[in-house]
Amino acid sequence: MQWSALPWDFVLIFLALAVVVPWRGMVRVRMLLALPALSVGQRITLYGSTIAFQWLATAIVVWRSAAHGFGPADLGLLPEEPAKGLVLGAAMAAALATLQIAGLRQMKHVPPEKRGRLYEITARLMPRELIDGLVFAALVGTVSLCEELMYRGFAFAAFKELGGGSAVFAIVGSSALFGIGHAYQGRRGVLNTLVLGLLLAGARSWSDSLLPAVMTHLAVDAVAGFAGRQAAAETSAPSASI
Repeated sequence: MQWSALPWDFVLIFLALAVVVPWRGMVRVRMLLALPALSVGQRITLYGSTIAFQWLATAIVVWRSAAHGFGPADLGLLPEEPAKGLVLGAAMAAALATLQIAGLRQMKHVPPEKRGRLYEITARLMPRELIDGLVFAALVGTVSLCEELMYRGFAFAAFKELGGGSAVFAIVGSSALFGIGHAYQGRRGVLNTLVLGLLLAGARSWSDSLLPAVMTHLAVDAVAGFAGRQAAAETSAPSASI
């Protein structure tokens, strides 16, 4: 597939991931930061709307992928060696979760005014009660699966096709798109997600499976959210989720 032959619906999906998603995130973050605080109900509404948006977007992406011959195997859903992805995913999830916990502990020693925009966003988004914690758990599961299907599934497969089968092109292209999608987190957030995207896409390429990426994404977001709940009670906050 050449760029000139890129299907119109793939073009629209790329534009949505590169423009609509970060724009939507920036608008919501501006509204979020304009509020003095978020109530439990407001957090639940935010989580619920994000869950609905993610599943709708993923359904459209999978539908259009299938229409152009990208099956489950192309999206990393039917690996030839699932155990390979499972072992890699468990190792990556444990390693990154451990690093993240260490980072959260270190963050407690940094004055709040020096923690930056990413801290300010995260401190308001993370759950603080049991009820919003349960909805947040559903959000983490949704984001881990849906974003991986969109970025390490569809985008990876599309960039690989565009690059003539080049795994490097697929890794870099899908990771750049992933980083741009998190522009609402500021430059630090974009850089963090770009680096994480490269790691997840590399694991997807090596294992031919979405399992490592989904498992790692799930672990990182879960640690951020539920450590954030505890940290909020201690007037501290975690690093942002993906």
